[in-house]
Amino acid sequence: RNQSGEIIEWVGTCTDIDDQKREEENLRQAGASLERLIAERTAELNRSNRDLEQFAYVASHDLQEPLRAVTGCAQILKRRYGAKLDGSADELIGHIVEGASRMQTLILDLLAYSRVGPQQKECAEIDSAVALQKALANLVTATNENGAKVIVGQLPMVRFDAVQLTQVFQNLVANALKYRSSHPPEIRVEAIRKTEEWQFSVIDNGIGIEPKYFERVFVLFQRLHTRSEYPGTGIGLALCKKIVERHGGRIWVESTFGAGSVFCFTIPFKD
Repeated sequence: RNQSGEIIEWVGTCTDIDDQKREEENLRQAGASLERLIAERTAELNRSNRDLEQFAYVASHDLQEPLRAVTGCAQILKRRYGAKLDGSADELIGHIVEGASRMQTLILDLLAYSRVGPQQKECAEIDSAVALQKALANLVTATNENGAKVIVGQLPMVRFDAVQLTQVFQNLVANALKYRSSHPPEIRVEAIRKTEEWQFSVIDNGIGIEPKYFERVFVLFQRLHTRSEYPGTGIGLALCKKIVERHGGRIWVESTFGAGSVFCFTIPFKD
């Protein structure tokens, strides 16, 4: 400006930001593409999961009928002609019945596993002690046969699917009865309040688990023992893991080999 304050000259600068703007647009487009890709892959995965669960359910359901037919025919053969057959034939019939029975158990376990879908129905507040008592009622024969003692601590109200919580308790207590030591089983079920969740523990005095197998026991169909030693399908703990994680919790095991195990799982607080 001059002495009178009039503008007599302009001074300016210019910065070329074309490259910056192009880069920002490229990043914006790349981000949008990535979001679309993630959405597409998520939708595809959800469809695949639904299809797989439906297939497992239908296949397992349809397999039961021919298995019942096989078992029924083998039992009729044994009942009607057992006395007329030699020991080898009778043994073969026994293998057929036993194999069909194992397969039926496996199918029922697979059905239970496939029904735990990614979309949980609305969970109500339930008394976890009631869920445990239902599980213990289902196991009363095995408990009595093993001379087991079950000690139950104070258990809380939680937001969880009542049927599935009973399944978790039943599988964990059944494992404690199955993998017993030479001493009568003693099982404790308790819960403690954490900052954001309840932590449940099922504690036993059984044979225990080596640390290297802590993760493996929760994998579908993974077994640490032969069927002749301990019967089962290898689905029980995998089912527990799936149920607990579907409800936002965690499950793990702490154990000293030969001195019992502690199976822990959490249930988050929910408004």
